Amino acid sequence: MWKKILAKLWAKKTAEEYKRLRRNAIKDQQKWLHRLIREGRKTHFGQDYRFDEIHTYRQFKERVPLLQYEDIKHYIERIIEGERNVLWPERPLYLAKTSGTTSGTKYIPVSKQSMPYHVKAARDMLLLYIHRSGNADFLDGKMIFLQGSPKLDNTGGIPTGRLSGISAHYVPGYLQRNRLPSWETNTIDDWETKLSRIVDETVNENMTLISGIPSWVQTYFEKLIERSGKSVGELFPGFSLFVHGGVNYEPYRAKFNRLIGRPVDTLETYPASEGFIAFQDDYRSDDLLLLTDHGIFYEFVPLESIRNDRPERLSLTEVETGKDYAVVLNTNAGLWGYMIGDIVRFTSVNPYKIKVSGRVKHFISAFGEHVIGKEVEQAVKAASEKFRIRVNEFSVAPQVNPEEGLPYHEWLVEFDEEPENALAYARHLDEEVQRQNIYYKDLIEGKILRPAVLSVVRKGGFHRYMAAIGKLGGQNKIPALKNDRSIADWLHANGEILKQVR
Repeated sequence: MWKKILAKLWAKKTAEEYKRLRRNAIKDQQKWLHRLIREGRKTHFGQDYRFDEIHTYRQFKERVPLLQYEDIKHYIERIIEGERNVLWPERPLYLAKTSGTTSGTKYIPVSKQSMPYHVKAARDMLLLYIHRSGNADFLDGKMIFLQGSPKLDNTGGIPTGRLSGISAHYVPGYLQRNRLPSWETNTIDDWETKLSRIVDETVNENMTLISGIPSWVQTYFEKLIERSGKSVGELFPGFSLFVHGGVNYEPYRAKFNRLIGRPVDTLETYPASEGFIAFQDDYRSDDLLLLTDHGIFYEFVPLESIRNDRPERLSLTEVETGKDYAVVLNTNAGLWGYMIGDIVRFTSVNPYKIKVSGRVKHFISAFGEHVIGKEVEQAVKAASEKFRIRVNEFSVAPQVNPEEGLPYHEWLVEFDEEPENALAYARHLDEEVQRQNIYYKDLIEGKILRPAVLSVVRKGGFHRYMAAIGKLGGQNKIPALKNDRSIADWLHANGEILKQVR
């Protein structure tokens, strides 16, 4: 009881703090720009880009180019070799390991100054939820965070691991006794073995808060139901809050409602190895509060200029609602002009709230259509609601050289229950994308592309694909769409396509 009373008092204080943060977003951003530049002057990067001559945002974006991991990789290598003051004063506290497409494994620096903001954001999100909902009962039950292993490697003398595994070292003491799975289980590398042990440890517990990427939590829920014969809501009567992130939850919502069997509150987070960017500060609204006083100065590149030689760069003062922007971070861990690859859309500028609408690299533009994640996810949601069916996983790929006829977009869909009229479902998907993307609609009407083809994937097909490429479990997820056919070709080659509907 005392834990809930203290939490509600703390939650009220946190809510007052965030009222100020919402009002002072622009001032806080200006503060962080100047603070970061001042610290950056002490670094090799700052010397290379003459930070001592930078005093305004205009000067900053003229001097510091937009960068990706390949552009800073040589700085990271210098850090690993033992140099200090390379990207940020001193050496990183951790290196967060992520998967890259062209660079292999990427090592993202996490500094002594940046790590507390990761912890603070996660804590504050829960406190704001307690304040708005009045629900603090979950604090008396068990909580599970499906995450990477907390067992850290060593890279150049710096502890290294997945961000979720690093964060496991910062669970506050007052929650440690409530936290599952055990440390031993959490360090198991093989996902199937780990999941089985997690079910062993939780099936008879009072689980009240569950957190993780939806696709992997779904697998956990299905294993629980298989073991117990009960819905998740029956098995865990006190389960009241699901915290998710990493992918859009909407395509999973109907399936989760069935697996749980009753309503629970949900909260979305937007953490990245590069910084904790946003979270859902109101569980009743599905957009996310941009964290403007958490060690990051943000820039935004309008999506239409992303492929230009000199893309337009905007500060927070210049963004508009309803437009898509690539996110650029400057952080107190030493990332500068760094494009993390995410696309966001502002739903409000007072306060600054966003929705994640896709990935820069996850798009289809084989013919100039530039279809993005948000558009295909919305199409799945609309079609699934209309036909009253559930989708487990999906991905979309271009078919540029079909054996016959015009090129097309191929929808690879794994249904929980296949629609009776799969052709009508496929047509509705395509019409929804056309409605949202005028370029795609013009290509269909101009007979450059034919309407989308639906390929029905065997149950478990995407799961087997992820296992085959060594990315089963953890923080890995199926991209909603790709501009190549790597996923589609594997599914076809390995007999995972039940039929095609065209």
